[in-house]
Amino acid sequence: MDKVVDLYLNIASVKTKWQTFLTGLGLHNFSERELAVIDHTLGLVDETGKLVGTGSIAGNVLKYIGVQNDDAHPGARFNQIVTALQQYLFSQQIFHCFVFTKEKYSASFSHLGFRELAHTEEAAFLESGTPDINDYVAALPQVPDQKNKRVAAVVMNANPFTLGHQQLVAQASRENDLVYVFVVATDASLFKTSERMKLVQAGTAACKNVQVVSGGDYLVSSATFPAYFLKSPDELIKTQTVIDARVFKKYLVPALAIKARYLGTEPFSRTTNFYNESLKQELEPEVAVQIIPRYQVNGKVITATKVRQAIKDDSLSQVKEMLPDSTWQFIEANKKILQDRIKKGMKINGN
Repeated sequence: MDKVVDLYLNIASVKTKWQTFLTGLGLHNFSERELAVIDHTLGLVDETGKLVGTGSIAGNVLKYIGVQNDDAHPGARFNQIVTALQQYLFSQQIFHCFVFTKEKYSASFSHLGFRELAHTEEAAFLESGTPDINDYVAALPQVPDQKNKRVAAVVMNANPFTLGHQQLVAQASRENDLVYVFVVATDASLFKTSERMKLVQAGTAACKNVQVVSGGDYLVSSATFPAYFLKSPDELIKTQTVIDARVFKKYLVPALAIKARYLGTEPFSRTTNFYNESLKQELEPEVAVQIIPRYQVNGKVITATKVRQAIKDDSLSQVKEMLPDSTWQFIEANKKILQDRIKKGMKINGN
């Protein structure tokens, strides 16, 4: 009878055996980005001690799930390892979890109580437990007669919140009755999620029809979306952005009567440009996608990336003109803390 065991990947021999097993099942991406977020890994061994299944936990995300069914009843080992992973999460007081998997395995997870939120030809995104996406949407603030209002949405990481972000929100505010600003919730940026939320709230306070809310678990970030079962970085970007757009369109758009989504152009980020194009393809014509040219100061394009680089280089005076006063004051007051995060390994590239 198969037995569930803990696998400690910090032991080189265990990690090699685990990678060899998964490679044999067609999983090849063991990049630092993928492995660094793993909290715990379980293995399934048969009567001879041979590894016949495995699965890992990264926060509340199940990943690197694979089983060999050569001499077992179809589905039995898959069910056993997924159930064991869920029991591990329960022991950690985590009662809501997600899985990103190949689309062909979506039905197998559905049989174990997972609900598919969105899928592409390559991948599927599912959740299990509570609170679920309906609870998240129901908790978002609404105004009277919202369905007959002009409602728009902006999604941003705001790492940190710049004048570019501020002017994008201000334009959406002028052109609509209500604007939701969804702040990406993944805490994997130089500015922590709580800090980014406060900076966005402070920077948009003058726009009285703006609601700043958390993107929760449903506006998928690059930090949580796995690449280990996709073949290339291009495939990862495409799959991630399409799933993100489909979740937004399926759950948030009808519930909040969202009729427009505002985006900024991104002259320096291939990922963001790809994301913008995916949103247009997925959301229109039901949702008007407004792509606004990036704001500039004295001929310079405003980007949060430049601000983070200036923090690293201790050259803040060069980016002061790109920031609202609230963001500038926060950075000045917390410069050493931010620089220490960079020295400890926090990456400042990307968004």
